[in-house]
Amino acid sequence: MTASHARLERRLLARIRRLNRAFRLIEPGDHVLVACSGGKDSWALLFLLRAYRRHLPFSFELTAVTVDQGHPGFDAGALADAFAAHGFAHRIVFQDTLSVVRAKIPEGATPCPLCSRLRRGILYRVAGEIGATKIALGHHADDAIETLLMNQFFAGQIKAMPPRLVSDDGRHVVIRPLAWAFEREVAAYAAGLAVPIVPCDLCGSQPDHRRTFVRRLLDELERDAASIRRSLLASLAHPVPTHLHLPSPPETRPASADPTTEPQVPDVPAASITPRPPSKPALPAGRRGSMVPLEAGGDNPPPAPDPVNRAARSRRRSYR
Repeated sequence: MTASHARLERRLLARIRRLNRAFRLIEPGDHVLVACSGGKDSWALLFLLRAYRRHLPFSFELTAVTVDQGHPGFDAGALADAFAAHGFAHRIVFQDTLSVVRAKIPEGATPCPLCSRLRRGILYRVAGEIGATKIALGHHADDAIETLLMNQFFAGQIKAMPPRLVSDDGRHVVIRPLAWAFEREVAAYAAGLAVPIVPCDLCGSQPDHRRTFVRRLLDELERDAASIRRSLLASLAHPVPTHLHLPSPPETRPASADPTTEPQVPDVPAASITPRPPSKPALPAGRRGSMVPLEAGGDNPPPAPDPVNRAARSRRRSYR
């Protein structure tokens, strides 16, 4: 390992450590199934988790699992040889989902959503068979940002990829240890590993693929706003529900209120009206335009985990 590759590994391990402290991704006695497709992201995740294990005061088990879905050109044998050469416990699972995808998805449409759901179901099954307590996926910060924008652009939702997700039936926990690492860093780290990279050519090749569109848009915006990806990532940890279009829960509305009419102002004598205290305390003196955060405790929520460093946090502004 070169000196630059070692520095990059330390930086990525620091991101994983901060994320793990915030979301309890890996706990003592865990058996982590690492979904290793053969791409750069999953290879980087596998090696980083093994390196991270050496720095923890407890032990956990790693098993690399590759799902051979019958895609053309997929070399599962090369992956099995690489796993064995680097000393990873591994399992290759073959299940033909390609024919299902081709039968269900019309030509020209992207197969990614159906293909990923089928692969996730296979991983859930294998996790139960080997007794895995966590399923680790190689999604990184760029994947989360692109998913956030895709949901906003095309689905009308504010939703991304959480670092820790419990399945609907509560039986499986999916973790994304690279959620605070950007693709450039992950790709550079994977390039320094002596492993075969087997990308998936089934998806992402369509010129109108939505993720490709969002990625190109971000690249264009980054030319004018260099920190746009970091700001989008930080926004996932700092939602402000009071500034979103969220309806009030039913229990907070008066029982006799008619939602179709304007609320009636009661006729109260002016003398009985007491002055209203200011809604916000005055900001302490400081830099012009500075925002002082609320202190934790009392009725204030605890500070959210922040994927952005302190310097970037101090430069953040709030736009209304």
